[in-house]
Amino acid sequence: MYKVFIDGNQGTTGLRLFDRLSKRDDIELLTISENLRKDKDERRRLINESDITFLCLPDEASRESVSLCDNENTVIIDTSTAHRTNPDWAYGFAELSDEHRQKIVSSKRIAVPGCHASGFISIVYPLIANGIMPSDYPVVCHSLTGYSGGGKKMINDYENEKTADLFAPRQYGLTQNHKHLREMKVITGLDDFPIFTPIVDDYYSGMATTVPLFTKLLSKRGIAEIHSVFANHYKNSKFIEVLPLHGGETPVSMISANEKSGKDSMKILISGNEERIFITSVFDNLGKGASGAAVQCMNISMGIDESTSLDI
Repeated sequence: MYKVFIDGNQGTTGLRLFDRLSKRDDIELLTISENLRKDKDERRRLINESDITFLCLPDEASRESVSLCDNENTVIIDTSTAHRTNPDWAYGFAELSDEHRQKIVSSKRIAVPGCHASGFISIVYPLIANGIMPSDYPVVCHSLTGYSGGGKKMINDYENEKTADLFAPRQYGLTQNHKHLREMKVITGLDDFPIFTPIVDDYYSGMATTVPLFTKLLSKRGIAEIHSVFANHYKNSKFIEVLPLHGGETPVSMISANEKSGKDSMKILISGNEERIFITSVFDNLGKGASGAAVQCMNISMGIDESTSLDI
């Protein structure tokens, strides 16, 4: 039985992780007393006693927790942005390549992707890795997310009957300095940061991340060839489904950003025409975009079925 500690279990991701893992019989959850949550010595003890520690903390607190680990056996899975572009850490998106998966298997340090970044990277990584998109392509992306991604305060704002009407869908990241931009650039291999438009919407959870493309900037690669590349890239994935081109026999005319709410999987839709294409990833910001991805990484690290206790 694996001993697991969640450092920072009071936030949205930490609470969701605790709920998921508390139902498993192959894990012993190590818990910290409420009055000791910020006690460094107690956190050090639990981190080093555990086989696996999840960090659900702000960046600086995550870095501190990593420094508290003084043994070579504890696997640390960090859900913050602190280590996502650190080459010494495994990037926790196993479907990107065999190399990504094997690094998760062998590493004691795993960084869970960001929610918007998961959608963006699921689209742009295969394009660059398969020679469809040049690394200097001027990428634009817009991404809708449920309000749960904003944490407890934002959840309360949208669900409080006194304030809910004040919060329509809102665009943010207006200065183009969103915290996910660095991993979006580094992990995909882009030369430059994309123009990124995140929008928080007035539903609880779910994401739709879209990257539009001009085929004339892709060596005039056609939509059918691009779809074939995606279908092949993700053909062995349990978690990522590439839909038939345009949605199949019944073409998709609308995309619901919350369609995958409560799920830990992702679907990718490729549509458009021979001149202009859009590729959209639909998933749950709390599932494949957060705690679901963290549990998947843990399962891979443990050497068990990666979908254990996940809803795909």
